[in-house]
Amino acid sequence: MKAALDFAAIDFETADAGPDSACALGIVRVRRGRVAKRFHRLIRPPRASFLYTYIHGITWGQVCLEPDFAHLWPQIAGELEGVKFLAAHNASFDRRVLEACCRAARIEPPRTPFVCTVQLARKTWSIFPTQLPMVCRKLKIPLNHHEALSDAEACARIVLAAGAEGWTPGAGEN
Repeated sequence: MKAALDFAAIDFETADAGPDSACALGIVRVRRGRVAKRFHRLIRPPRASFLYTYIHGITWGQVCLEPDFAHLWPQIAGELEGVKFLAAHNASFDRRVLEACCRAARIEPPRTPFVCTVQLARKTWSIFPTQLPMVCRKLKIPLNHHEALSDAEACARIVLAAGAEGWTPGAGEN
C-alpha cells in the first residue's frame, strides 16, 4: 500500500506587482491523504497601493488593520510544520511571494519543496490550457477563483486526485 500524502496547498493574493505585497493567504493542510485543516488570513501588505482589486476584490480598507506578514509568520509556520511539500498552481509565483515576504520580514524562508499543480495537471491528465478554473472544471473541483482559500483547496484536491491516479511526489517537481 502506498504512503498517504502529507502536504500543504498554498495560495497568495497580492496587492500590487511586488512579490512582497501579499494581501491574502490560504493554506489547506492534508494529513494522511485527507484535508485536515483550512487556514485563511488577510494580510496588511507593505504598501497601500492596490492594483489587483479587480482580480481578487480585496481593498486596502479591508486589510489596513490586519497584521502584516511578520506578525502572522508564527501562525503560518505552524500551519506548514512537518509538511513534505507545498502545492500551488503556478508554484513559481507562490514560492516567489513566500520568499519575498519572508525576506522583507527578515525571516528565513522555508526550504520545503514545491509541487506545481499546473505541471501536475499537464503530466497526469494532459489538461491544456491549464489555468486553475480549467483544471477544476475538468476534475469537477469546486472553485471560487482568486479567493485564496478556495484556490488552495483546489490545489490540494488536484494533488489528491493525482495521487489517486498513482502520482507520488519527488519525480522532478519543484
